Amino acid sequence: MPTKVEEPVSTATATVKTEPVRILVADDQADVREALRLLLKAEGYAIETVSTPGAALEAVQTAEFDIMLMDLNYQRDTTSGQEGMDLLKSIQSADARLPIIVMTAWGSVELAVEAMRRGARDFIQKPWDNPRLLSIIRTQVDLYRAMRRAERLEAENSLLRAQNRPIFIAESKAMQPLLTLISRIGPSDANVLITGEHGTGKEVVAQTLHVLSSRGNRPMITVNTGGLPEGTFESELFGHVKGAFTDARADRVGRFELADKGTLFLDEIANVPLKQQAKLLRVLETGEMERVGSSRTHKVDARVLSATNADLKIESAEGRFRSDLLFRLNTVELHIPPLRDRKEDIPLLATHFLKQYAHRYRKDLKGFGTGAVQKMLEHPWPGNVRELDHAIERAVLISTTPQIQPGDLGLEAERATGAKIEEMSLEEVESLLIKKALSRHSGNISHAAEALGLSRSALYRRMQKYGL
Repeated sequence: MPTKVEEPVSTATATVKTEPVRILVADDQADVREALRLLLKAEGYAIETVSTPGAALEAVQTAEFDIMLMDLNYQRDTTSGQEGMDLLKSIQSADARLPIIVMTAWGSVELAVEAMRRGARDFIQKPWDNPRLLSIIRTQVDLYRAMRRAERLEAENSLLRAQNRPIFIAESKAMQPLLTLISRIGPSDANVLITGEHGTGKEVVAQTLHVLSSRGNRPMITVNTGGLPEGTFESELFGHVKGAFTDARADRVGRFELADKGTLFLDEIANVPLKQQAKLLRVLETGEMERVGSSRTHKVDARVLSATNADLKIESAEGRFRSDLLFRLNTVELHIPPLRDRKEDIPLLATHFLKQYAHRYRKDLKGFGTGAVQKMLEHPWPGNVRELDHAIERAVLISTTPQIQPGDLGLEAERATGAKIEEMSLEEVESLLIKKALSRHSGNISHAAEALGLSRSALYRRMQKYGL
């Protein structure tokens, strides 16, 4: 039978009560159980100990734990580890998320490796090294609790998804000022300029602002101004009438009209050609516009949200962006921190993407293996959340184990570091150079484009081509 749970030792300085970490220890040797109980109790953990596989399974089925330490052999004079392997399988069936650390005698490392192949998170050898054991426990518990928070956020967002609202994952301290601003200005009709590096989630912020407003039951029309050729800019935004130009075979409604009574999201606003900025400014000032080839004025009422990874103040000072247009666009400016500055959100975002792609590709995956989360935390993420999204999708597609392993993420050094450039294709070289330029300039499109000798729009098209 399980022993009584030992609650963590309280301290006189504690002012905030936190949920204790609950650890289940399964081992047939009383001295091992007692040694672990004393060690872990001193660290403030709540401990439950059991001596048989049956008692361990019963404990997991009747209570919640943050981590489990389990021996692989229980009957006297047995070393096969089969009892432990069977218990591991049973525990995973009862709670697939529970991190399990296997304990094995010295010289049985192959057995422990096999247990990890079957889903254990890590192993320790007896006699164990206390600092290493405590480090493993802290790492695995932090990861487990982060994934539980992600699942809670997923559940809390189910209603929002049902209402076609975006899933906005942000718990890090760096994101709290942004969340506060979104909650305050979302319900208004104020024009908002959303800034941040490429891939930080500017469109998700725009969608969130839209659904929080009184216009949320109307469409949000998105225009990627970075991908619009200059010759079609007016037609796309304002529409055209039949015969306005050679290919105008029928009337066309522009994006501003489509967004009437709703929201217009202008992505990559810094790419709007200077001579077109005056026409955009007029619509923002008067709410009036004409289709190309027509003199008839249309009145439109659209809230305008715009986004850029360029510094529009610098662009304006250097004459590439109208200061009066900037004034109209940024009634409020929202800046999204890069992913490297909000690392606490990486496990939450990774877990969200993992569930999304595991479902899409029908893969039975149970989280991340040892070292995978650490590798993600150490990666600089020049492509921010979009790069993380692509990395998880790739990992899901190529994974051959129950958990995503570090190598599945594809975050190792670029191929060019160990390969001759003449062995690479032209597309591989171009993609590599773009990645390096983006990384060197912290995701700033304007600076990276200048370094590569490209226009912003040309670089943007190449990034879309290579999924960057």
